[in-house]
Amino acid sequence: MNNSTRFTSTFPVKEFGKIKEKVLNWAKQFGTFCFLDNHQYQLTPHSQECILAAGIDRSIASDSLSELQQFMQDQPGWLFGHLSYDLKEHLGFAPSTRPDAIGFPCIYFFQPAVLIRFNEHEMQIEASYPDEVFNAIHSTPQGRISTGGTVGTLNYRIPRDEYISIIEKLRGHILRGDCYEINFCQEIYSLEAQVDPVSIYTSLVSISPSPFSALYRMNDKWLICASPERFLAKKGSHVLSQPIKGTSGRKPTPAEDEESRRQLENSTKDRSENVMVVDLVRNDLSKVCREGTVKVDELFGIYTFPQVHQMISTVSGELKPGTDFKSIIEATFPMGSMTGAPKKRVIELIEEYEPSRRGIFSGAVGYMEPNGDFDFNVVIRSVMYNATSHYLSFQAGSGITFYSDPEKEWEECLVKAEAILNVIG
Repeated sequence: MNNSTRFTSTFPVKEFGKIKEKVLNWAKQFGTFCFLDNHQYQLTPHSQECILAAGIDRSIASDSLSELQQFMQDQPGWLFGHLSYDLKEHLGFAPSTRPDAIGFPCIYFFQPAVLIRFNEHEMQIEASYPDEVFNAIHSTPQGRISTGGTVGTLNYRIPRDEYISIIEKLRGHILRGDCYEINFCQEIYSLEAQVDPVSIYTSLVSISPSPFSALYRMNDKWLICASPERFLAKKGSHVLSQPIKGTSGRKPTPAEDEESRRQLENSTKDRSENVMVVDLVRNDLSKVCREGTVKVDELFGIYTFPQVHQMISTVSGELKPGTDFKSIIEATFPMGSMTGAPKKRVIELIEEYEPSRRGIFSGAVGYMEPNGDFDFNVVIRSVMYNATSHYLSFQAGSGITFYSDPEKEWEECLVKAEAILNVIG
C-alpha cells in the first residue's frame, strides 16, 4: 500500500454485529477482497478480531515462493491472500494430476486499496479517503441483501463402500511401514450451483463461528471458510503452529456432551494421531528455528466449538536470525495436520487414492504485516465456489492410523461436514 496516498482514521463502533454485516455487504462491490473474522475466540495468541482487505493496489499470482519473497521486499505493506495445497509440487513433493474445477492460483497475494480493522469498540480504516469509506459502510444495508441461491444436486466423489475399502488399503500401507498416519479427504460437490457466497458465509458462521473464518474472493472464485485451525503465526522472532488432530461431535444434553468431550480427551487413537503430527511440526520448525527453542507449549488440549470438540496442540520456536518468509514456508508447508507422516510418502499416497484435486483446500489463507509478522489458517470446513462454471465443492477428511475404524472415519467426515450440509442442503 502506497502510504503517501493513504490515511488512517479511527471511528467508534457501537453495534458490533450490525457493523460486521454492513462491512460484508459493502465488500461485495469489490472483485477481490479478503474478510477474516476471529469471532471473539480468545485463543492464544489473539491477533486481529476482524479485518477486511478490499480492492487491489498491487498483486502477485505465481507458483514461486522466490517471486513472492521479492514482491514482499520490493514494497513492504499489508498483504492478503493464500497458499494453495498445490504449492507442494514446487517444494519437492508429488504433483497434483487431477483437474482443477475451482481455479485458484498456486500463490496469490494483494496489497489492498482499503484496509479495515475493527473490533467491538473501534474501527480503523486505512484508505485514500477513510471518512468516505466509513460513511459508505454506514449507509449500506445490514442483513442479507439476497438469498443463498440454489446449490443443485450434491454428489459424493467417493461412495461410502469405496471409501471404506480405501481406508482398509491405507491401513495396509501403515501396517507395511509405508507411513504412520495419513490425512484422507472426501469431496462433496455440485455441478450446477448458483449461490450468493456472502449469504452462505453469513449462515455458516452463524451456526459454526470459528476463530479462523474467512470470506475470500478472487474475481469469480470464492472461498467460504469456517476454519478452527491456525497453520502458522509469526510475531517478531517467535513462530507458532497449532495443529488439530482429534474430533468428536457435540451432543444434545450437557451430560452427553461432556462424555463426548471426555472420550476425545482419553482416546488412544486420537492421541496417537495428534502426537504424530506434533512430532512432524516440531521437526519442520526445527529447520528454521534456533537449536533448543522448539517446544510443545500444549499437548492434547481439548477445545469446544459449536459443532465439535477438537484436540489441539501448540508448538512454537524462535527463528534463526535472518530467516525469511520463503524459508519458513519451505520448511513447514503443507501443514502436517493435512498430510500425515512421513510427509513425502503420505503426499504420494494422497495423490494415489484421493480422486479430487485439493487446490486451495488444505492450503492457507491469511495476512502478512509490513514488519514481516503474519498469521495463516488451515483451509478446512470450507466451501469453494466458481461463479462462472457453477462448480461448488467442499471436502472433509480425517487422520487415518492403524487403529482407525473405517466406519467411524466415514462418520467423522460427516460430523465435520454437518454445518456446511445444514447451510447448503
